[in-house]
Amino acid sequence: MASSFSTAASLSSPKLAPSPNAPLSSPVRSLPLLSSPSSFLFPLLSSSLKPPRSTPPFAVKASSSPPASVAESQGLKIKSVPTKPIEGQKTGTSGLRKKVKVFMQENYLANWIQALFNSLPPEDFNDGLLVLGGDGRYFNREAAQIIIKIAAGNGVGKILVGKEGILSTPAVSAVIRKRKANGGFIMSASHNPGGPEYDWGIKFNYSSGQPAPESITDKIYGNTLSISEIKMAEISDVDLSSLGVTKYGNFSVEVVDPVSDYLELMENVFDFSLIRSLLSQADFRFIFDAMHAVTGAYAKPIFVDKLGASSDSISNGVPLEDFGHGHPDPNLTYAKDLVDILFSENAPDFGAASDGDGDRNMILGRGFFVTPSDSVAIIAANAQEAIPYFRGGPKGLARSMPTSGALDRVAEKLNLPFFEVPTGWKFFGNLMDDGKLSICGEESFGTGSDHIREKDGIWAVLAWLSILAYQNKDKSPGEKLVSVSDVVKEHWATYGRNFFSRYDYEECESEGANKMIEYLRDMVSKGKPGDKYGSYALQFADDFTYIDPVDGSVASKQGVRFVFSDGSRIIFRLSGTGSAGATVRMYIEQFEPDVSKHDMDAQTALKPLID
Repeated sequence: MASSFSTAASLSSPKLAPSPNAPLSSPVRSLPLLSSPSSFLFPLLSSSLKPPRSTPPFAVKASSSPPASVAESQGLKIKSVPTKPIEGQKTGTSGLRKKVKVFMQENYLANWIQALFNSLPPEDFNDGLLVLGGDGRYFNREAAQIIIKIAAGNGVGKILVGKEGILSTPAVSAVIRKRKANGGFIMSASHNPGGPEYDWGIKFNYSSGQPAPESITDKIYGNTLSISEIKMAEISDVDLSSLGVTKYGNFSVEVVDPVSDYLELMENVFDFSLIRSLLSQADFRFIFDAMHAVTGAYAKPIFVDKLGASSDSISNGVPLEDFGHGHPDPNLTYAKDLVDILFSENAPDFGAASDGDGDRNMILGRGFFVTPSDSVAIIAANAQEAIPYFRGGPKGLARSMPTSGALDRVAEKLNLPFFEVPTGWKFFGNLMDDGKLSICGEESFGTGSDHIREKDGIWAVLAWLSILAYQNKDKSPGEKLVSVSDVVKEHWATYGRNFFSRYDYEECESEGANKMIEYLRDMVSKGKPGDKYGSYALQFADDFTYIDPVDGSVASKQGVRFVFSDGSRIIFRLSGTGSAGATVRMYIEQFEPDVSKHDMDAQTALKPLID
């Protein structure tokens, strides 16, 4: 396939997921074909989102002895639901994720939500405002009603919930920040599949809009091991299909438009008139694949209604509870329909996709794939010129440890503070809140800035459209436009190219995966500078530890690194984003300053390291 794919080939293993960076010639898991890009309709959150249930609704058993509480002083009747601890409720990198059927077990979700309230200082929620939303996946509606009732039972004053329970993860962060809320719940398993047989998830974001820190998630887990009671208000289910406020005594629920606050923020970050000038050009064609996930609710209002893209530029634009039987992960494997379109004979100029909850993104040009590691570096290098929000220049740049060093070189050239953090967006949030960081990213298709405290898929797409619009602002009608590949190759010529690949082994047996990591840690402890690995000389090897420069907290055992004298790296880590078993990720990277070698296929460039 085209040399622009800096990707990893899939390996032959029954437990190896197709690499998100796999070249198109690699074997991929068979997926049902999604709709063609010319057949999209845009009924925002229509009744088509309510398929018949094949699994019984979630239920909580209650007793009749209500405890005295803040909620009762608000005029609510509270019931005490006796419960007992449930194993396995430890929060991972991005919340608690399990199969839907696990969450539908008696008290499973309710236990975790109550454990959260038991873990927070009362002043963080008593008579306060919380936000609630999710990606529209199966079980979100039932879960929303349970969360609302437990929040009311614990003394929360008001809940803001997106219509039909819809709010993208970036939008939840934006709403928390704009409305000065105490925090918010996000109902999502992100890029994992949805439906009765698949995944569901829940996480809590704090008042800055960022995911709760480990100090809180550890307390939640501790409280799940000792919980004996759930406090639940005896109120009727809230109608999530209509905008407006419903009051229950002094407690209220406001159903809000899921798009408006987020759209207002995007208009303040970007120059919409500049982007509109690009999208309105007859010789520029654009396609966005929402993957039947949450950004389907945002794509038409933003790209079509506000920015003037044609209505047929939105692909798979209706959110569905099972994501149209697809896997809502925007990469070369699961967004293959989009990739095929961008690599077709009459391809559009620019293509993009986002994931289940709207925080990830994939960027494509005509016949060209932009790796996430390159994407964040290119956005950072062009931000000051192309994006009004960064007119004064970025405050600092950061990446997750496994992400390639492309961003490091931008920070060095622009003389900006730079940070390497563990995987997990919460580590970026501390730096942002302290004014140290503006733009950041992860190799796992997550990119963002300090406009919110989450990664943001649509933000990344708008950033790329801004760069292309700025580069083409002086072009005359009919003059050849600067393309995505032009932008990337110019960046490589300036900064050098970081060839990068990732291999994923999913649903591995946990004990064996942990033993493998322990074996690697033992290798690290015995490794010495100069040790030979093939033709590569070891510079250092370690198990990455991060000391937060803001609060001094320490995150250890964040990934085993083998770094060689030429800057090449091999990294192994266990991922916390799956819902079953262990996911082992292996990352391989090599820097190439020679422009004459930048068009090499990544697998060719990386073969010695891979071997």
